[in-house]
Amino acid sequence: MPAELMETNKIEAVQNGTEQTRPQTLFVPRTDIYESNDHLLLLADMPGVKQDSVDIMLEHNILTIYGHVEPPAFEGYTLTYCEYGIGDYRRVFTLSNEIDRQGIQASVKNGVLKLVLPKSKSAMPRKIAVKTE
Repeated sequence: MPAELMETNKIEAVQNGTEQTRPQTLFVPRTDIYESNDHLLLLADMPGVKQDSVDIMLEHNILTIYGHVEPPAFEGYTLTYCEYGIGDYRRVFTLSNEIDRQGIQASVKNGVLKLVLPKSKSAMPRKIAVKTE
């Protein structure tokens, strides 16, 4: 994991009945992290999450991703058997000071949350000129 980003929770899923006050399952979305010279790219799998049901909070150095999934409702039907788990998503990362907080961008498409975390100018590699004396 890049030095600019540190995962702060490692639970795969919190199921009903295991020290939980919520009636719904809470999943930790699987996230791929890519790094380039000038930014980090996070891709989080959050099936069922739409643009208006995602909350991303940055407080101090803590980046929290939360996505709410509305269970599908089919008029005239009641759910009798279910193999696909429906639940909300939550993941927390700690950012280093090398991330430009003002430049963070987020988008969601087809259940994948895309976060672009630009590195601050001081964190970017630079070439230092060598002079003769």
